[in-house]
Amino acid sequence: MTIATSVKQCLANIKGIEAQLSSLALNSNDKGAQEVFHDTMITIASVKKDLQSRVLELERLEPQYKG
Repeated sequence: MTIATSVKQCLANIKGIEAQLSSLALNSNDKGAQEVFHDTMITIASVKKDLQSRVLELERLEPQYKG
């Protein structure tokens, strides 16, 4: 498995985690838990943004990894 493939797979996992945290925040009855899930989701969104930038950089540097 190439580095680009690993980074893309990690990005897909991060997107799934972000969606799960969003769902947990929306469905929780406990206000404290909602805040924790929401804050964690924001942190994950930042990580997702960094990984998306890295994927774009990898694709720019190594055109064979596009797609």
